[in-house]
Amino acid sequence: MANDLSTPLSGRRRRARAGRGRWHFPLARLLFGLVALLGLGIGLRLVLVDDPDGGRPAEEVAIAALQKGNAVASNVAAGPATITADPQQYPADGAMLAVPPPGTAVALGQVPDAFGALPDLSEETANGPIPRISGAGETPFAAYKRPLPAGLGNGEPRIALVVSGLGINEQGSLDAIDQLPDAVTLGFAPYGRALATTVQMARSRGHEVMLELPLEPFDYPQNDPGPHTLLTGEAPRANLEKLFWLMARFGGYFGVLNNMGARFSAAAADFGPVMEEVGARGLGYLDDGSSNRSVAGQLAGANKVPFARASMLVDANPSREAIATALEALEAEAREAGAAIGIVSALPISIKAVAEWAGTLDGRGVALVPVSALMK
Repeated sequence: MANDLSTPLSGRRRRARAGRGRWHFPLARLLFGLVALLGLGIGLRLVLVDDPDGGRPAEEVAIAALQKGNAVASNVAAGPATITADPQQYPADGAMLAVPPPGTAVALGQVPDAFGALPDLSEETANGPIPRISGAGETPFAAYKRPLPAGLGNGEPRIALVVSGLGINEQGSLDAIDQLPDAVTLGFAPYGRALATTVQMARSRGHEVMLELPLEPFDYPQNDPGPHTLLTGEAPRANLEKLFWLMARFGGYFGVLNNMGARFSAAAADFGPVMEEVGARGLGYLDDGSSNRSVAGQLAGANKVPFARASMLVDANPSREAIATALEALEAEAREAGAAIGIVSALPISIKAVAEWAGTLDGRGVALVPVSALMK
């Protein structure tokens, strides 16, 4: 006790440290060594291995273009998330329809696959197959449109009706397919869960089909056409990415039509690259006629896109009497101008009214034709 009291404080500290050192595990030093070793390994890899992708899996596939198309779309296709396969590559699902829809497989000697597209008119992308012009120059517009009814007179007034908004309500869409005459064109929204099946059913019953493109209205986003809406003020690349996604929802359509879009269709700088791509892929374009400021007609002419503009929305007032009156007005316009196009919503009352009206056309000197027959 006396020795401890008389021993200098520094000596006691040395003995205490010496006693603790016999049982201390150098964990901190070990962790520091592991971190340093890991950092050294990473540094050596960066110096010695030339891998700009950082080890991510990657595959390079050449893209073969059949014609000079949209320059902006070509730049998009060169990006990592758009066109990723050779246009000659067929879709992976090669199942065939037993009976091709009227006017579809005759030109190319093929039948549609399970997606509803002819292999020579299909280009595989990251989002799925989208339309393209074949190597022989055949267009989706020519291959997928419905032929004119046999025996149609050259001077007979013609009316085309397009039912829009199909595909979201599957049962309602199937009812419309069953009730409407096959000369009525059917427009499908890109959001249904069973689109490929419903569209194939429509085409097997003789209907030609169109894809609806959601375009920005003036009151967007309060009034929103849906996901992947094409917007003004966005980079052309962004809108073309959306366009490719929309085009890959189903196959077998001969053209596209707008869903809303008063603002977008009036903006030539934004709409131009989209219409150029529509033309480069051999599709037609139908303007629903809802906006007087639309430049769709001018852009379609500049890009050699088959085009037409609808005269009226037949069921703007969705009552049986109002629809009947609108159809009479459409008849009068067809007799005066030679042709008229009406847009019809996919409402049950509208479908029933149109089906009843179409059944009374025989002998009245007016022919019901697919809208493709009126597109120039």
